[in-house]
Amino acid sequence: MTLQVNKERIKAIVIDDDEDSSDSICQALEISGINVIGKGFDGEQAYQLYKTLTPDIVILDMNMPNYDGAYALEKIKQDYPNAKIVVVTGFTNYTFEKEQADAIFTKPYDLEPFIDTVNKIALATPTIVK
Repeated sequence: MTLQVNKERIKAIVIDDDEDSSDSICQALEISGINVIGKGFDGEQAYQLYKTLTPDIVILDMNMPNYDGAYALEKIKQDYPNAKIVVVTGFTNYTFEKEQADAIFTKPYDLEPFIDTVNKIALATPTIVK
């Protein structure tokens, strides 16, 4: 597997209550040239980290204790509608998330398409129609 190295340092936060999963995601992102500037373990931490660090992209697990990923997704998008969020989940029923997330990956997933998608979404600029 070859991960494409990104020349621009995209800033990401990773939110996942499973430390092994979080570490794997962070390692893959860093190897591909994406700067992981924060990690959290529930939806409230996701929101606070986004507000404080303003990353280019959020990698967000859905199933977490306390405040889950759906809470974070809704709260971040409500306050920051242009936020770019990639959801990673073990569930296949994610109707609400489809409307809010920029991409959804069902665990387990291949890292190469995941990294490619994160890069594309993070580097995309919003289209402004006048």
